[in-house]
This record gives sequence, C-alpha cells and structure tokens, in this order.
Amino acid sequence: MGDFSKIHDRRRLTRYAWISIAAAALTIALKALAYLLTGSVGLLSDALESIVNLIGALMALAMLTVAARPADDDHAYGHSKAEYFSSGVEGTLILVAAASIIWSSVSRLIHPQPLEKIGLGLIVSLGATLVNMAAAYIIFRAGKRYQSITLEANARHLMTDVWTSAGVIAGVGAVSLSGWERLDPMVALIVAANIIWSGVRIVRDSVLGLMDTALPNEERALIIKALDSYAAQGIQYHALRTRQSGARRFASFHVLVPDSWTVLEGHQLLERIEADIRAALPEITVFTHLEPLNDPSSWADTNLDRH
Repeated sequence: MGDFSKIHDRRRLTRYAWISIAAAALTIALKALAYLLTGSVGLLSDALESIVNLIGALMALAMLTVAARPADDDHAYGHSKAEYFSSGVEGTLILVAAASIIWSSVSRLIHPQPLEKIGLGLIVSLGATLVNMAAAYIIFRAGKRYQSITLEANARHLMTDVWTSAGVIAGVGAVSLSGWERLDPMVALIVAANIIWSGVRIVRDSVLGLMDTALPNEERALIIKALDSYAAQGIQYHALRTRQSGARRFASFHVLVPDSWTVLEGHQLLERIEADIRAALPEITVFTHLEPLNDPSSWADTNLDRH
C-alpha cells in the first residue's frame, strides 16, 4: 500500500529562486563597484563569489522547476531528486569560487598594492551584504518550511557570502587603520577557507540524498514508535526501510498478523498503521506488506534483499 496524496505545490518555490537571482545581480553590481573604487583583492573575491551566487540561483530555479513536475510513467516517484543536483552544483561552485579567491590572494600577498577610496568602497560593500542577508533569511525560512534542500543550500551559500563580506570589510578596514597592505589578501585567504567548509558540507548533503540515505534517527524513531504501539495486540513487523528524496519521505515495512485474520482485518490494520505514521511524519509515503506470523516464508525476507 502507499500514500500518493499530493504534497505542497512545489511550483511556488521558484519565486524564492527569483529572489536569489535578483539579490545576486544587485550584489554583483555593488561589489564590482566597491572593487573598482578600492582595488581591494578581498572585495574582488567577494564580487567573484556573488557571480557564483547568480549561477547557483539560476541552477536552483531550473531544478526547482523540474522537481515540481508531477509523477509520470518514467518517474513514478516524482522528480524531487532534481533538487540534489542543484545543491550539488551549488556546492561545487562554492569550491570553485574559493579556488579563485586563493589564486588572487596569493598573488596579492606576494605583490601587495595600496588601496584607494576605502571608505566609499566599504559603504557600497556593506549595502551588498545587507541585501544578501535579507535574501538568505527569506530563502532559508522557505527552505525549512517546504523542506527544500535546494533553497537551504542556496540560503547557506548566501550566508557564506554574508560572512565573506563581513571578513573582507574587516580586512579592508584593518588595512585602512594599520597601513599594512598584506592584511587584505590574508583576510581573503581566511574567507576562502570558510567558503571551502561550506561548499564541502553542501556537496556532502547532496551526495547523501542521491544515495537514498535513510531518514534521520529522530524521524525513524517516530515510525518505530507507531509500529511498537501495536505490539500488545500480537502484531509484529520487520524489514523497515526509509529514505528521503528532496521533500518527500518514504518508508516500507512488513506487518505480521495472526494466521486466522481475514484479508479485511489485515487491510484495516495497515490503514490504521499508515495513518498513525502519516500523523507523526506528514508528507511521507508508506508502503506496507501483510504477512502471516506462522508462515516460515514470512521470516525469510527480513533482510533488505530477498534471495
């Protein structure tokens, strides 16, 4: 059996991708202006990451559009896994941005250059940072609400950009106060290290999703609790398997009942169990299989694959 009821209309999520695209375009313009005003390699690295933000946001828009498509004959479980491709690409782009920052910073560390118009450049960069912070907040809340790994990855990317900008602003300010020009590329290298950490995390989460990783322990515990509540009635279960695909959760298991039960009794029990699990974990698709307790073949398929 399974619950194929329609989940939230995923098409509405594309509007958050458009927010990210608009924020990226605006911050690219502001940060490029800040770099042109100051000549800071830190601000240049910040602008480069915003270009990556724009590419990531466009990818997010494309994959959210695909993920919103309903199930069809070729994709009976829907298209929600498309979101993992978006987050994986975004994580990879973050790593590429970090590499470009390191390349520019090492060159400037060896050959330091004086900065110009620091005050005006920092004001422009601060404005871009505030735009990113507002967009990240809105998108992250939507990602949590709709359980979208694409939006969460995009929001994390934007917040990485916020922290990057904060570090760069601090570095450029320190150069202005101390006159030590190598502080600018040194701060940019620290920022690059932080970006690498964020990118690795996003790529890791994407890979786990594509590998059909089981539901988190706390969610699996809710399923087990619902099943265990029937133990007093002599009902047993085994072969519990779970996985997550984007916002959708899946669980399957076998339920063992007394041999004397009718098909109707077994069916009614499974309907109650599935309803209990859906009440504990909304938007989960549950597959159940009914078996008699005393049939030896019922105990031959407790492993993941039956041979």
